[in-house]
Amino acid sequence: MAGAAANVAAVRAVAGTCYFRASRSLACLARPAYRARQDRSNKWLAVLDGPGNRRLGVAELLFGRSSELAAITGFVERAGIGGEALLLLGEPGVGKTALLDAAASTAAEAGMSVLRAAGAQFEADLPFSGLHQVLLPLLDEFGRLDAVHGGALSAALGYGASPAPDRMLVSAATLTVLRHAAADSPVLVVVDDMPWMDRATAGVLGFVARRLAGTRVGFLAASRTEEEGFFERSGLPARELAPLDSQAAQSLLADRFPALAPALRQRVLSEAQGNPLALLELPAALTERQRASGQDLPPTLPLTRRLLGLFGEQLQQLSPASRQVLLMLALDSTGDARVARPGSYTPAEPGAVEAEQAGLLHSRPGTRRLDFRHPLVRAAVVELAASSERRAAHQALAELAAGQPDRQAWHLAEAATGPDERVAELLECSARRILRRGDAVGAVSALTRAAELSPGEADRGRRLAEAAYLGAEVTGDIGRAARLLDDAWRAEQQPQSSLQAATAAAYLLLNGDGDVETAHHLLAGALDNAVERPDITAAVVDDALNTLMLLCYWDGSPELWNSFYDAIETWKSSVSEALHLASQTWADPARTAAPALAQLDAAIERLTGELDPVKIIRIAIAGLFADRLASCRAALWRVVRDGRDGGAVTSAINALILLARDDFPAGRWDQAEQLVNEAIQMCEQLDYPLLARPALLVHALLAAVRGNEDRARELADQLLRWAAPRGIRWVQCYAWHARALAALGRGDFEHAYQQLTVISPAGELALYVPYAMHVSMDLVEAAVRTGRDAEAAAHVTALHQAGIAKLSPRLAMLVSGAAALAATGPDAIGFFEQALAVDRAGRWPFELARVELAYGERLRRDRATKASRRHLAAALETFESLGARPWAARAAGELRVTGLTSLRQSIPGPASLTTQEREIALLAATGLSNKQIGERLFLSHRTIGAHLYQIFPKLGITSRAALRDALADIPEPDNPGSSEH
Repeated sequence: MAGAAANVAAVRAVAGTCYFRASRSLACLARPAYRARQDRSNKWLAVLDGPGNRRLGVAELLFGRSSELAAITGFVERAGIGGEALLLLGEPGVGKTALLDAAASTAAEAGMSVLRAAGAQFEADLPFSGLHQVLLPLLDEFGRLDAVHGGALSAALGYGASPAPDRMLVSAATLTVLRHAAADSPVLVVVDDMPWMDRATAGVLGFVARRLAGTRVGFLAASRTEEEGFFERSGLPARELAPLDSQAAQSLLADRFPALAPALRQRVLSEAQGNPLALLELPAALTERQRASGQDLPPTLPLTRRLLGLFGEQLQQLSPASRQVLLMLALDSTGDARVARPGSYTPAEPGAVEAEQAGLLHSRPGTRRLDFRHPLVRAAVVELAASSERRAAHQALAELAAGQPDRQAWHLAEAATGPDERVAELLECSARRILRRGDAVGAVSALTRAAELSPGEADRGRRLAEAAYLGAEVTGDIGRAARLLDDAWRAEQQPQSSLQAATAAAYLLLNGDGDVETAHHLLAGALDNAVERPDITAAVVDDALNTLMLLCYWDGSPELWNSFYDAIETWKSSVSEALHLASQTWADPARTAAPALAQLDAAIERLTGELDPVKIIRIAIAGLFADRLASCRAALWRVVRDGRDGGAVTSAINALILLARDDFPAGRWDQAEQLVNEAIQMCEQLDYPLLARPALLVHALLAAVRGNEDRARELADQLLRWAAPRGIRWVQCYAWHARALAALGRGDFEHAYQQLTVISPAGELALYVPYAMHVSMDLVEAAVRTGRDAEAAAHVTALHQAGIAKLSPRLAMLVSGAAALAATGPDAIGFFEQALAVDRAGRWPFELARVELAYGERLRRDRATKASRRHLAAALETFESLGARPWAARAAGELRVTGLTSLRQSIPGPASLTTQEREIALLAATGLSNKQIGERLFLSHRTIGAHLYQIFPKLGITSRAALRDALADIPEPDNPGSSEH
């Protein structure tokens, strides 16, 4: 007995993932040694506290288990007072052991003695082996038993030479020992893996668990759901442990694997189905590069040995027919029960029944679907099958999928044992369809697999190059794209002739180093060489031309644009609608957009329901300078959501920036800032320095209009430092515009003029600088304010001659505003009114307020003080609501010159009146008395007088006689007495 008391088992290791891991061996300790174990456990918890930090409780270490922990705590408290039993049920890996550990820790901290045991398959045939674990720490208590019970218990545990004891005696003796131990301090018996307990122990523990009332002994055991053993649990209270909810699962995964790629994160969450162990083990089975990129993943995520042991143990007990059925269903992944029907390839029906009876499958009522009990069972089925078995199953499934070309191509690829051009062609066609459905990552995977199956090196290189281009332009994995491109160059015998490789290389050069010149030379040469190759497809040419257009856009030189239009003419039969539209509305819209607007609007309308991220981005880009982004927002948000889930990430960056570009003129400045912050973060993570520049432009513009001049200057300088050495004129235009806008806000019109005329000279719209249209009113204002009236007039003439007012209502407002600023006579008022009358001009509040400000300034200079106040007040109110501090200061300064000192005082127009005040004012203007107005509106004459007292200052008048003139623009109500009050 002394020797037994000296045996000390290893203390349980605790996982750094915040889930306590349970070992299968239990402490076989005398009470002093057990106390030492509890002390070490408490010290471990203290290690989690930083210096000066509060103690971390168990609830903070288990994600999403607050209600379960509360229930366990309550159970431990009740058991320590009057005895109680509880069973924890749940699927493998769901966290039952973690909660047992939490219960043990709680009990130990409360001063209870904790006795632990766990079932083990290799001891299941050894009678009382589990009871030995439970009672060994209490050997000292055996001496308090009478001879009969003491002898029976000693014999059961293997001490002494007595014959096999009666189980009833052993059960009674066990209960007595526990009662005696609880007399000193409450006792908690914790048993894990109850179904693996030996039959004798299970019977004893079942006897004890039902007789604990009034004993100060608790019994807590864990068992897998629907897994039966020798323990009779009927009648005992049980709590089912559900998988973690979505939020808790995400929190656990983020805590353990914070750098996991978004696509992989979603896949792990989907396959783990809230199982904590799976959430921790699935990423651990992948390489570091796979975890960071989420790419090159197998169809079924690999399982660690631990997961394979938990979810694969039942599979080994099934018949070969059942395992074959499960493999077919696992590789098919549709759950279609017809896969499990008898046929030439498998006698499957009996196997499906056996698998369902084993609890590995379940059928959905009213459907022909068979689902795995858990996704990890499916993964275990695949992982345990031999490669030859998997290939045969894929071949059979390909025959069944004859009417589904994408599924058939994938199954044939998995069944292939070597290069196969027919299958490679099927996969390449499948990649096109997959991309049109919006799955860019799937398209890249299909092309990569097609390359692997290509017998010819040229075909292999071509497919790898296309995968590289998609990876860089759409999925955001620029590192993988570079590797694929490198493989493509090596595969091509004549790499200079590969248009796909040149397109991918040009895109990588542009978005990597920003080397426009080299990229353009490479791609233009490849397009010239490809003219003689009839095998080049229209889709490949279209991608090449789109990339060429990007290079021309960033460079901005007429020479490059001329070469682009030459290429468009050469390849006109291969030009897509999106490319044609962009060539008309994006490159130089002031001269070419008008004839294409109807086609552009129709293309944007067709984006409803469109899933292809490439098409969405290209059509939206075509609508950028024609102010059509607002109509593309729903489609762009679809791209953003897909990118956030790890799909078309590069496309999502573009979508975020386009949405922000639309938000800025619309006055949604906070949202614009959030979107570009997200875009910049993604660019930094994925190493896309060029794509970050348009996002930085929005940041710079926001800083300029908000009056944060230091920030605006810093961002503009940053843009110029990056763009100038590379000759990327467009990024320089961003910087010049931000500087000019900041200068206009503070009233430094000379500096603004100098910056704006670098973008486009006064009196002309620079060739291939579409941005010149949107800064036209800025340039005219700066010219007028610096005494350059001739230049301002010339620029307005250029705007009218180009007809840009026809492109969009917003441009019409800017052109009319510019014309009003440049006008020197009474025509100015007409132009201002024309600008304000633009359809739904309030959609662009900042620019509208600038027109109001300029209008008010002109009226004040013309000594129309009262009229000027209305426009100045409207401008001030808008600027203040937007947070455009420099502009608000300008408007407030103008108002002070008119004699008003506050905004409330300075709203001298009908727009400031409430609905009721407007009615009263209109009626008073007709000559009605206060009493007559009150009778019509069912108000007292005193109330009418009080309202008029408020109305006069708002209209900037002091008497009833002036009402008619002040209200000249308001129509009389049709039926004044019908209003509700």
